[in-house]
Amino acid sequence: MFNHLLSLLIWLPVVGAVPVLLAGHGKPNLARWLALLVAVLAFVVSLFLLVQYDPANRAMQLVEDHLWIASLGVHYGLAVDGISVALIVLTTFVSILVIVGAWEVIQDKPHQYMAAMLVLEGLMIGVFCATDALLFYVFFEAMLIPMFILIGIWGGPRRVYATLKFFIYTFLGSIFMLVGLIYLYLKAGTFDLHTLAALPLTLSEQSWLFFAFLLAFAVKVPMVPVHTWLPDAHVEAPTGGSVVLAAVMLKIGGYGFLRFSLPIVPDASAHFAPLVIVLSLVAVVYIGYVALVQEDMKKLVAYSSVAHMGFVTLGIFIAFMLVRDSGNLDMAKLGMQGAMVQMISHGFVSGAMFTCIGVLYDRMHTRQIKDYGGVINVMPWFGFFYVLFAMANSGLPGTSGFVGEFMVVLASFSANPWIALFAAFTLIIGAAYTLWMVKRVLWGEVTNHHVAEMKEINGRETFVLVAFAVAVLALGIWPQPLIHLMDTSVSQLVQQLAVHKI
Repeated sequence: MFNHLLSLLIWLPVVGAVPVLLAGHGKPNLARWLALLVAVLAFVVSLFLLVQYDPANRAMQLVEDHLWIASLGVHYGLAVDGISVALIVLTTFVSILVIVGAWEVIQDKPHQYMAAMLVLEGLMIGVFCATDALLFYVFFEAMLIPMFILIGIWGGPRRVYATLKFFIYTFLGSIFMLVGLIYLYLKAGTFDLHTLAALPLTLSEQSWLFFAFLLAFAVKVPMVPVHTWLPDAHVEAPTGGSVVLAAVMLKIGGYGFLRFSLPIVPDASAHFAPLVIVLSLVAVVYIGYVALVQEDMKKLVAYSSVAHMGFVTLGIFIAFMLVRDSGNLDMAKLGMQGAMVQMISHGFVSGAMFTCIGVLYDRMHTRQIKDYGGVINVMPWFGFFYVLFAMANSGLPGTSGFVGEFMVVLASFSANPWIALFAAFTLIIGAAYTLWMVKRVLWGEVTNHHVAEMKEINGRETFVLVAFAVAVLALGIWPQPLIHLMDTSVSQLVQQLAVHKI
């Protein structure tokens, strides 16, 4: 089994979606239990992955390689490093919580909803495992289909507009990546990522390829100015769709930079690092102000995600700047580690925030902040979790939200104190918009009879929120296991930058 552990992780949820779909005809509860069983099995397998992976080994591990399309030399190639393993475990963990969270909420075609979630889980894991560029692209594009279905069928009143905007933005960006991959294939005769990374390219060639990759991955992160699809997608998506979108799918953009931009076009990446850093700071500062004026809770957290993911791209490209300008590999490593920790942390925090908003929406059927007030008087336990996740979203020390951002700010200070100043400023803005929302939703007297009739969170909702809370606090108090898991992989990436220093 361990020889095909990655294939099992990918195809277990995808194949498991079939009996879930078939069981749903007249037996929705059976479909729910089957979906939960498949998700739990996938999570258990991902824990085996943790056991099998050796963090001290620099090579890609658990390699699977089979000829897929012989005429093009395309391989079904899979392997993982520490970064991949962390993102895979995040995916399987979140998938369980999404299925449990939707247990009673999704009453219309629950079997189809659960099946779409499982297929999406498998395809996202495939992205994190693929070592063949064309296979990566297939998984990268295929993810759009189940997410398109989730928003388009179970979304809000403007779901058609949101799904089309989501699809057009992400598909258009990835077309440029496909053109870049075809160019590389014509030069190298293969789609193998390791071979492509060793391909000698001029700075001019690297520059064109860099922007091809940038357009694809910037949309996924999303970076300013190609971020406008995200708030619409989040607002219209069902709660589970928002959780998966924020917790996992956005991370694929950052992961793409590490798998394509860094190893294949390192010189161009270092050359254009200041551009990406400026765009990241715009996301961190300007989008924070945009979030501050939102009246819809989901839209506020969606803009918050853009701001927090700005730290991911900032940490990655600060590493490029540090290696190029000062050769400070230790601080470059710290910045990239901070970006990786921020990716995992944001998965927990954003998933928890959207879950909390979903809990409120299930009771009141509105996401407008003005419709609430005094919620903590009738739902004290919910209020406890809501405040905890809000503090994590604000970067409070002791929560996961602080660790990655602090590491990135520290590395940024070594590169340029002004960059660190602007990056750290988001901690103030983030606290402002998050706590302003908490104040208006939770505190004060109950002035709305609909709020007075709200019921405390039930056992199912408590399970989901407790799981997120444990993850947020564990990573905030003891981040070392995650840092250790990714340390060798991050060190190797930084050393690759040093070799290609221009």
